[in-house]
Amino acid sequence: MPDIDGLAQQWGHGVIHCPFCHGYEARDQRIVQIVTHPMGLHTAQLIRQLTDRHTLIVDNNGAVDEAQLDTLRAGGADVMRGQVTKIISDNGGLLVAVELSDGGRIPADTVLIGPRFKARVEPFDALGLHTIVHPSGLGDYVETDANGATNVPGLYAAGNVTDPSQQVLAAAAAGSKVAAMISFDLAEDDLQHRSRASANETDWDHRYSGEQWWSGNPNGTLVNEITSLTPGPALDVGAGEGGDAVWLAEHGWQVTANDVSQRVLDRIEANATHRDLNIDCYHADANMLDAFPPATYDLVTAFYASIPRTPDHRAVHTMMAAVAPGGTLLIVSHDLEPLRTLIDTHHDSQPFDPDAFVRTEHFAEALTASPLWDIEVHEKRPRPPGAASATHHADDIVLRAHRHTTN
Repeated sequence: MPDIDGLAQQWGHGVIHCPFCHGYEARDQRIVQIVTHPMGLHTAQLIRQLTDRHTLIVDNNGAVDEAQLDTLRAGGADVMRGQVTKIISDNGGLLVAVELSDGGRIPADTVLIGPRFKARVEPFDALGLHTIVHPSGLGDYVETDANGATNVPGLYAAGNVTDPSQQVLAAAAAGSKVAAMISFDLAEDDLQHRSRASANETDWDHRYSGEQWWSGNPNGTLVNEITSLTPGPALDVGAGEGGDAVWLAEHGWQVTANDVSQRVLDRIEANATHRDLNIDCYHADANMLDAFPPATYDLVTAFYASIPRTPDHRAVHTMMAAVAPGGTLLIVSHDLEPLRTLIDTHHDSQPFDPDAFVRTEHFAEALTASPLWDIEVHEKRPRPPGAASATHHADDIVLRAHRHTTN
């Protein structure tokens, strides 16, 4: 905006920039138009449609088309040269006049300016994104191709940052188009790198890149809930470092240890070899289509598995389907209610969004809706003593369900 005292305080009130946006409200008023650059003159002919009290002040340093000024004079505009130094408001805050450098004042109800638009690209300087002057003279802009791609690979722009003349509807339409192009670009990139690990897998591989997290002992609830069961094929989903998988194998179960992290599965395999145990380590995301073979395992278990929730609850149904007729599903998760307690976000933050992951309740809903299952246990319990995470999670939600022997 022009560097004029008092202008910023009246911006959006007595000072406007677009006859299309604000002209109706300013009709029949005393409109003073301040022109500080050639493109500032391009709206002048529109003002004649709004009012017959139009004063045009052309900045002494503004190089404008004199022939156009003559045409405006002939159309009834009061055209003068000068420099506006101040916007005058009354005690109630209403704009009443503009003041010139010579001290003269011109009464006004509304002031129209022609700002130059500046694209705010400073956060992207390090990536090499820069602006150039727009041919219209309305300001600077980010140059893109027809799909919104900038000269920085992977960086797109849309809206009036790419064209200062765009108003809201055009900018929104451009944003919609460019968003589609970004989707195509990401899909193509994913296709070209189809062996690339998912974000979830990368996250857990990173978590397991250091020292061992857990004790290596089985979860107490697992031991308590399945001691009476006859060993058979078992699937441990989200096996982590394998404490449960190792214990199951030691007690006669034919164990498949599953995890999204290949790094932690390598640990389980090394531990199983060291203990002379046969554990099948299976690298798969529980949210994959057909992640687990159906009706295969006498026991499917998941303890504190951080499985991202999908709209179709794919992991829930895939894990249920993996249980053989007559088999058991055992799901144990943290009691997440304490995480829903409001906190002072100025000092603390929630560690994660509890609704972003599959919870025991999601299994309970699916099991209840199916005629193939009986829920035997679904309750909150204190975490068994000795658990490595007992210091920050006091209670568990335990769900055990039995699949009917016939469909």
